[in-house]
Amino acid sequence: MGKHTVAMKKVFIIHGWGGKPESGWRPWLKNELEKKKFSVSVPTMPDTEHPKMDAWIKQLAKTVGTPDKDCYFVGHSLGCITILRYLETLRGIQKIGGAVLVAGFSDNLGFKEIDSFFSKPIGWEKIKSRCGKFAAINSKNDVYVPLKHGKIFREKLGAELIVKDKMGHFSRVRELPDALETVLKMTR
Repeated sequence: MGKHTVAMKKVFIIHGWGGKPESGWRPWLKNELEKKKFSVSVPTMPDTEHPKMDAWIKQLAKTVGTPDKDCYFVGHSLGCITILRYLETLRGIQKIGGAVLVAGFSDNLGFKEIDSFFSKPIGWEKIKSRCGKFAAINSKNDVYVPLKHGKIFREKLGAELIVKDKMGHFSRVRELPDALETVLKMTR
């Protein structure tokens, strides 16, 4: 077999506006992935009550270091557009393995507080060139994010769309098997 070692797969879980690494389903997902020998980072995003795109992207870039095809991302809510905006900043041959977008959205949903994330059009083609596998997990009864946003991700990114019935904005959920299964499928 020689000295060839299999690179450890890394997962970065990005919380949303007002979110925390230790809240919701993030601790459960981190734990489940670590049991399967993934390296998992759940960074605290800066000034979470008053999020600014540049600060969030900078924090994510610092957490990731050098991205490669063994890097996978799971975002919740505002964490999803943060991942997409981060992918727009990749240079040269940098690519990641996959991204799972939970309750993600493609415009400011009417909230001025998150305008900075939508100050320029989303570079869908650039994003697709940096990541081959996307999945969107949305709920029919999400009071903040209409289901159309999952459909936009399916249309623009070729994302697999997983539609749930009664998960709301996925904020009060303690476990999210769909996210775990999707990451495992992407990394096979």
